[in-house]
Parts: sequence; C-alpha cells; structure tokens
Amino acid sequence: MKLSSSLFALLCLTYEIVSIAPFLRGFFPDPVKSSFSAKSKVTNFPAEPQTVGQTPGKVPEPLFKRVVMVLIDALREDLVFGSDGRRFMPYTSRVVERGSSHSFIAKARPPTVTMPRIKALTTGSIPGFIDVVMNLNSPALLEDNLIWQTKSAGKQIIFYGDDTWVRLFPKHFMEHDGTTYFFVSDYTEVDNNVTRHLDGTLKRDDWDILILHYLGLDHIGHISGPHSSLIGPKLMEMDDIIKKIHSSLISKESEGTLPNLLVLCGDHGMSETGSHGGSSEPEINTPLVLISPTFRRKSGFEKLDVLEQVDLTPTLALGLGLPISKNSVGHLIPAVFEEFREQLRLLQINGHQLSRLLQDSNPTFHKEDGYEQFRVAEKSHGSWMKLYLDGNRSEVLSNMGKKVLRQYLEALKAMSSALSKHLGKYDMYSMIMGMIFILQVPWLVISTISASFCDDFAFIRETKGSDWTLSELDVLLLIGTVGHTLSLGSSSFIEEEHQTWYFLLNTLCLAIFQDVCRKYFREQRGEEEVEGPLLPSSTEKGPSFSPALELGMSLGSEKWLALATPLLTLTCCRLLRSLNQTRVQWAHLPDFGHQLNSGDHKAFLSLLAAVSLVLIFLPVQRHCSLVSKIALALGLLGVYSYRAAVGNVLFPWQHSSRAISKGTVEAQFVYVFVLGILFTGLKDLLRLQVMSSAVESRRLKSRGLWEVYSGMVLLVALLFRAHNLPTLACCLLIQTIMAQFIWKKLHYDAAQTTIMHYWFGQAFFYFQGNSNNIGTVDISVGFVGLESYVEAPAVFLTTLSTYAGPLLWACHLLCFLSSQRDRAVMGLGHGSYCFALLRSIPAVFYVVLVTLLRYHLFIWSVFSPKLLYEAMHTLITTAVCLFFTFMDQERSARP
Repeated sequence: MKLSSSLFALLCLTYEIVSIAPFLRGFFPDPVKSSFSAKSKVTNFPAEPQTVGQTPGKVPEPLFKRVVMVLIDALREDLVFGSDGRRFMPYTSRVVERGSSHSFIAKARPPTVTMPRIKALTTGSIPGFIDVVMNLNSPALLEDNLIWQTKSAGKQIIFYGDDTWVRLFPKHFMEHDGTTYFFVSDYTEVDNNVTRHLDGTLKRDDWDILILHYLGLDHIGHISGPHSSLIGPKLMEMDDIIKKIHSSLISKESEGTLPNLLVLCGDHGMSETGSHGGSSEPEINTPLVLISPTFRRKSGFEKLDVLEQVDLTPTLALGLGLPISKNSVGHLIPAVFEEFREQLRLLQINGHQLSRLLQDSNPTFHKEDGYEQFRVAEKSHGSWMKLYLDGNRSEVLSNMGKKVLRQYLEALKAMSSALSKHLGKYDMYSMIMGMIFILQVPWLVISTISASFCDDFAFIRETKGSDWTLSELDVLLLIGTVGHTLSLGSSSFIEEEHQTWYFLLNTLCLAIFQDVCRKYFREQRGEEEVEGPLLPSSTEKGPSFSPALELGMSLGSEKWLALATPLLTLTCCRLLRSLNQTRVQWAHLPDFGHQLNSGDHKAFLSLLAAVSLVLIFLPVQRHCSLVSKIALALGLLGVYSYRAAVGNVLFPWQHSSRAISKGTVEAQFVYVFVLGILFTGLKDLLRLQVMSSAVESRRLKSRGLWEVYSGMVLLVALLFRAHNLPTLACCLLIQTIMAQFIWKKLHYDAAQTTIMHYWFGQAFFYFQGNSNNIGTVDISVGFVGLESYVEAPAVFLTTLSTYAGPLLWACHLLCFLSSQRDRAVMGLGHGSYCFALLRSIPAVFYVVLVTLLRYHLFIWSVFSPKLLYEAMHTLITTAVCLFFTFMDQERSARP
C-alpha cells in the first residue's frame, strides 16, 4: 500500500515528536541532590576543631530573632543601586549608603523565571532548566529547603504574595494570602493585596519569619518595559514599604534580645524589553540588601561585592541557627557574621555540608581542588583553635586566623563552583534511545525519495523525466537551508540566528528580482504575447484579485509591478528589522518599538495602529464572504478598542488621563467575531465531504480555507502589541503581492514555493521581536480577555502569538496551493512533505549536536533554550501538517 506524501510527512513528524520526548527527559537532568538522607539534621553538624566534650550536633546560636524578606519580582540591581534607585527609592538608598547594612549584587542563574528562582532561594540548589515548563504549574517542593527547616524548628512563618510559594510549600505557613502571578495586566491590586496585611502583621509578636513577594514591578515590565513611566511610582511605593518595615523592626528592638534582619532582594532581573528567562546581565543581576542593627553603620557608599543568589540560603539558615539545606551549593556570606570565631565555625559547617554533597555527586571528589583545600583549612582551623583556647591573643593568632579564613573562603568557592558546573546527571539511556529513533527520520525520508515509496513521488519522476536539473533558485534554496542547519553548531549563530534569516531573505528577494528581469526583459516579445497578461483575467473563475486593475493601471504596467515586488519586500523587511531589537549583542540599545511605546509618542502609535488595521483588512477581506467581511471589520475595530482600553493607544476623543482597564470586555468582543469567522470557514470545509461537483468542491475548499486564515489573522491582530501591528500588515502585504506577481506568474513549483514560505515564516518569527532566548516570550498575551488565569487558553494564546509568523505563512501556503488549478494535482501533498522536511532535518541535526555539546560552556544559556524552541516548533509544524493532510483531497483526480 502506497501513501500520499502529505500523510507520510505527517507520520514522520509524529514519529519525530514521539522520539524527541524521551530525549528531552534525559537531556534536562534533575539537579544535583544528596542521597545521604532526605533532610539535613542538627546531628549532621561537625564538631568544632579542638573542642573537648562538644557533641557533634551542637547548633550554633542564632544571630537574628526575626527575619523579614521583601522579594520584589524582576527587581534589577540598577533599580536600587543606580540612578533610578537614588531618584525613586531615597530611603533605601540612604540605608544602603550610610545605614547598618550590607549590599551585594546577587547573580541569578538561568532560567530566570520565578519558580526556579524561589527554589534556588529556599534550597540553595540550582534548579534544572526544565523548571521553565514547571513554572506554569508548580508542584509541592519535597527537596530539603529553608522553609521546611524553619517550620521543623518550631518557628512560625507568614507569607503574602505570589501564590507560587503556597503551591511549593503547602501547610508550611501559619498564615498566607496568595496572589496570582500570571495575570500580568494587573500591577496595582496584586501589590495592594500584600500591603493591606502589613500594618496588622508588624504589630503582632507571634511570628518569626515574614515573607512578602511583590509582583507589580514584574507585571509593569511585561506590559511596557523597564523604562516605562510606571516604573518610578512603583519603586516609590516599594521604598515606602521598606521604610515602614524597617521603622517597625527598629521600634521593636529591645535591650538583651537578638536583633532583627530585613532582607531586600529580587528573584530575577528584567531585560531591556521587560521580559526575563534568559542570561543577559540585566536579567541575572539582582540586588541583595541585608539590614540589621547588628551590622556596623557605613560612612559612605562602598563598592558592591558580587555573589551568587544561592549564597543567601546558607547565610539565612545559619543566621537563624538552622541546618543548611542538604542540596545547597551556596557558600556563606562572611560579612554577615562579624565575630571571628563564629565566622570560622560557620564556614566549617558550610564546608562540611558542601564536601558531603560533592562526595555524593562526584565519584572523583577527592581530586577536586576545593575538597583538598577544605581539608587543609580544617586542619589549620584546629591549630588556630588550640592557640585561641590556650589564651594566646598575639599577632600570630590574628595572622593565622586571617589565613584560615582565606583558606575556607577559597575552598568553599571552589566546591560551590564545582557543584554548580555539574547541574545534574544526564539520563544518557533516554538521550541515546531518543536520538536513535530521531535519526531514523532522515533515513526514511531519503530512502522514500530514492525508492519512490510514495506514489506521489513516483508521479513526479514520471512527469519530470530524467533530464531534470537544478535551477539557480534551487541551488540558492538548497545552500541556504543546509547552511542555516550547519550554523546551529555555533553558539554565536544561535544567539544571532535572526541575522541568518534576514540575510537569506534578502538574497532570496534579489534572486527573485533576477528571475523577473530575465522573464520580462530577455524573452522575445512574441513569446510574451503568446503567454498572455501577467495577472489573471477578470473572466477567470474563483477568487482573484488584480492589483493593477484595482489601482486603475493598464495591463502593460503589470510587469513594472512585478519588478517592484521584490524591491518592496526588501523595503518592508528593512523597516521591520528596526521595529524590534532582537540582537543579543546590542539588545540594550533602544529600538523603534521602544520609542513608540513611550508615553511621548502615544498619538503617533495610535495613528500607526489604526493605519495598520486598515491595511490588514484590505488584503484579507477579498477572499471572505459578505458576512465574514463585516465580522472582520468589526473585529479589527474591537482590536483597536481593546488597545485603547488597556492604555496603549488613544481614541481621537479620548484624553490620555483616562483610567486604564484590563480590556476584558473588548477582547471578548473580538473573540466572538474570531469564532464566527472560523465557524463559517470550517462549515464550508465540512461541506466538502458531501459535494459531488468537482468545481463546486474546489470553490468551497478555497473559500473555507481563506476564511479560516482570516479568522487567524484577526486573532493574531488581537494578541499582537500595538507597535507590532505594522509587522502583521507587512506580512499580509508581502503575501499578497508575492502571490499575485511572483508565485503565480513565474511558475515556481510546489517545493520552491514551500521553501520560500518557510523562509519568510522564519524571518517574521524574528521580526515579531522573538529570539532564541526564553525571555522574549510575551506571556502577557496569555491573559487577553481572561478574568483570571486559566492554564489551557493561556498556553494556547501565548504559543499562537509567539509562532504567529511561521503559522501565518504556513496557512497562506495551504490556501495558495489549494487555490491553484493549473498546478500538478499533487502540489498540496508535495508542499506538505517539503514543509515537514524543512522542519525535521534541522531538529534532527540539533538533537545530535546538543548531545555532543552537553558539557559546553553555554549549554544552559544558549543551546538549551534553542532546543526547547526547536521541539515546540516541530510540534506546531506537526499540527500544521495534520491540517495539510486533511485538506489533501485531490489524489483521486490524478490520472
């Protein structure tokens, strides 16, 4: 039994997706964990060197009575320590510069999203990269952590803020009030729900730990970026909260009691676009400010030390007299503990915990420099303790103590670094089995082509003949596709992959321009007359559109429109490159999109959005029925109303001071029209099953597909931010002119047309502002029209918005191939096969590549995010090919 090419392509992609799943499971390892026992215990503490009669499990005395942690989501270090901090957070800046405090720049390891960062702060371990996915639905944390240790010691914890904490630590808080993290359009109530508890809680004496997680700053970043006019007021609000808490803690200080500690920190930073998840400096650099009367008062601003975010975990644990979490890879912040003997004792405890973790995770632990340094430091510590207990207070003791301190710090830093490099243990069995299955996909494809396994390819060989050769355009498409695949072996090319696609797209436009020139200026005039006009005549059946006739031009001017098409495409692409800054090396530089989103240009952005919506309507409506045209027009008006409601654009009669809403009603209004248009298109497609007339069946199929496409365009217009609407308008414009002037009249075959659509789709993925950095995923679109967080629609909308470019070009390819009667009857099937091949080959190559480079320096910051993008793109392509297969109904028409 022979298969159609579209069905075979779908089976290959499905097989590839099934094979990628075990590979991903093996590639994203579990973090390094100790197997000595489930949780750390006080009995695990080593005895202090040279102390007679001391039991090994003696707990160090706590340094602090109470701890208040204020965690401000997406707080970049420059928002506290930079000019913005001095301007908008004057009280905090004064405490940092001249108060009793210690300030640091704490580096967060990627992935810089909330749930992995909370795990890092509480366990001291470095979460696996797959926690990016788990961030959507955080399960209870069973690993040894600071919250569990605090509760087990009988201390009472109160929490207010992001409900991720409540899901990670159920039944750990004596009192809590969680707020939904994912509803990013709200940046006011989400913080007010935390602050409203503050006055009453600070007056109470029945708690030991208070944790406050504020989300408003992060939500502002997602909405309008780190330079938004909303950032200043939010920082001032946070400064007032710090002042209130600090003043309350000072007022409760009393003689003879332990001091309190106030911790100000961020879970991660914020990129220049307002997102996070990647490894850029603004995303990983967070402030850490420790404020307590036990610290010496500063005389001025001091240079900030840089440390790892996980270093806070052992510091807080020992500061509260608790065991360090067993899987913590952080090392103590010695400045917090100012008594010298206490410093050495706590460093010894921290070193003992790290050495045990190193033993359990590394079979060759004894060869690690840090392990040997710790043993030497412990011996030196014993010699120092002997002199200290003998009452020696000479300079020899002081110099020896400084040497021991330096040895401990070097040993801890080396062991922590060694543990951090081995983020986890790869499941090589799952990886190898997945890779073996994946490698069978290209083998099946090649063997299919050579053996004519599919009857469609047998048909090609019969019709093409044996004298078929590659054209210049074929060579360009082949070299470009293979070259891009090979470029994935370089981390720099992955970071700047958009440059590859921009270059290929520009080269393609020049090659098309050459083909147009060759066709209309090198052919004989007689041949041109025989061929007929460039555009379809008005008597042609089915939906057609003649730009020349619409513009009132003569048919003799059509060849000039054909010449202008690749040049106009190049112009649009150049403008779109300046709209969104996706370059990693220069991502900190403002782009045109940043300028449009600033409050000073809201009127211009409103005009640009309105013009873009009109340009979106014009090319799309020509394929729709009258009812769908009306629905599309009203839907696009609803899109503008939604953007006005959320404050992105203005109505002509609207004042800029109008209150900003969530725009839920306006978005739901658009959803109604989207569903209506999709239903109309799907109804026509379902009617194909009962149609007996080939002509009527072809007409219904074409109209149904174009209406489904129109519904997708309306939905994407709703999800795109206001400044990105020109991207969608340019996408539709290029599709229209390329279809009418290039693909129809230059007689490119299905494979060539498919590769061109794929290239355009990849380029528009980056024109949207995407990159291979998880931080550029705009999660705010997952809540358009929703009153609360609902996981399934949020994931669907976010995925659709992220991959809108490739999806729209794939759907246009389906519509275009289905509407062409003069092509080979198997054009749709061949396009589906070629589309699947273009997606599967890079994915297979990349899986092999990351296996070979699994110990590369940039494996987690560059290669791993790209792997997730490749897997998701392959899944989406599989869904597209499923639709291709469903619509491939013309096999029986082939002679």
